Amino acid sequence: MNGIGFVISFALFALGLYLMGSAFDVAENLGLVTFAGGLLSVAAGIFIPVHIMHRIDR
Repeated sequence: MNGIGFVISFALFALGLYLMGSAFDVAENLGLVTFAGGLLSVAAGIFIPVHIMHRIDR
């Protein structure tokens, strides 16, 4: 279960970094939405191993 959680968390984190980086290249009215989606994705990528996987291991 730890391996699956790591893969999902890393994928969310990497996707969030990509979205935040590409937010400056999308249309002007979608930049904020793209950046916010990337920020939420990075936050979820950090939240899963710190809070959820910690409770599953017990």
